[in-house]
Amino acid sequence: MPPPPDRPSPDRPSPARPSPKDYATDQEVRWCPGCGDYAILKAVQKVFADLELPTHETVFVSGIGCSSRFPYYMATYGFHTIHGRAPAFATGIKLANPALDVWMVTGDGDGLSIGGNHLMHALRRNVDLQILLFNNEIYGLTKGQYSPTSRVGTRTPSSPTGSLDAPVSAAQVALGSGARFVARSVDVQQKPLVEVLKRARAFRGTSFVEIFQNCIVFNDGVFDGFLARGVAAEAQIHVEHGKPLLFGDKGAKGLRVRPGSLALEAVELDGRSPEEAGILVHDETDRMAAMLLAAMEPPMPVALGVLYCAPGQQSYDALVVGEARPQAVTGDLSALFRSGEVWTVE
Repeated sequence: MPPPPDRPSPDRPSPARPSPKDYATDQEVRWCPGCGDYAILKAVQKVFADLELPTHETVFVSGIGCSSRFPYYMATYGFHTIHGRAPAFATGIKLANPALDVWMVTGDGDGLSIGGNHLMHALRRNVDLQILLFNNEIYGLTKGQYSPTSRVGTRTPSSPTGSLDAPVSAAQVALGSGARFVARSVDVQQKPLVEVLKRARAFRGTSFVEIFQNCIVFNDGVFDGFLARGVAAEAQIHVEHGKPLLFGDKGAKGLRVRPGSLALEAVELDGRSPEEAGILVHDETDRMAAMLLAAMEPPMPVALGVLYCAPGQQSYDALVVGEARPQAVTGDLSALFRSGEVWTVE
């Protein structure tokens, strides 16, 4: 689908705005009925339609896992690569052609286990990529083994008596690796997910988005502790830059720094204003505040939205291109290769 013209003219009318269907392929979408991946695909296609993104300038890269089918279902260029190595492929694609819009799709197993090293280096380098990590706290494609994000006690075919491993926090890993854009969202919360994805795409550098995604077959309802209708208001907090960190029924609770420590605590407003109750205002440029939000565990609420966004640092691909240009040399590479078994590059 070619990009729309910059401006319509009488002899060249503006084409109709694209719809999400324009970004779908003719491939049968093959996930289990009810899988959260369907909702994420729908959100991504809506983002592309809303922003009118040109398909011929976009690449989706994935590793191995249920989430890694994603490139087949987007009418863009795509690479379905090998287990855990999607960040390396995505980095190479971006360096080879920095003008491309590169999206990487991975899962908690693909990205945080065998691919953890590759993910860490993509994040610290600040390559201009959008990394979407689908977290369902299980290995789905290989039939339900526990993953790096599975909770202690998770019973699976590979941990029949319950997992003994402490789980990894994807958002904390990203922040600790030096990521400059870290966000969280939920597969079925379409409006917040779409907005987070738009923010991620606008960021120049590595955008890391953890998406809590339900595996209806092997880990159904694992996130009900903060997503079930009866507990959602009390168990999740949607953060927004410049606004108080409020949650609960009608925003009756908030987060503040516990006196005498650097930890967060939840308090009732009891009719007080957020300022009077000492409620923190979300500053998405504050890395330490983002780490505190990412680290919250029950009974504290789960933080959703853009936890950290610190633009300004030049992306890795821009640095590489800038470094390579002044050092460009001329010569005949083919002749050099055929000049003998040993050669010297000065």
